[in-house]
Amino acid sequence: MKKIGLTFAVIITFGIIMSSCKKDYICKCTKTYTGTSTTVDTEYSQYTYKDTRSKAKSRCNANNDSGSDFFGNYSVNCEIQ
Repeated sequence: MKKIGLTFAVIITFGIIMSSCKKDYICKCTKTYTGTSTTVDTEYSQYTYKDTRSKAKSRCNANNDSGSDFFGNYSVNCEIQ
């Protein structure tokens, strides 16, 4: 009986640990245009990652970008909220 109780306790503990590690993390990105005399920040995109904080942060940072388009040079910066 003790063996069954101990096994049950281990399974419950493992379940709690695994479910508490992964949470919903929101990744918000802003796009910043830089011109000769102005800088314009705009909300660009938002993602939700159900993962551990470190993995969600890594996935969020993968969205960082820079380049140029019709409006000028830009950079996209993403952060976990």
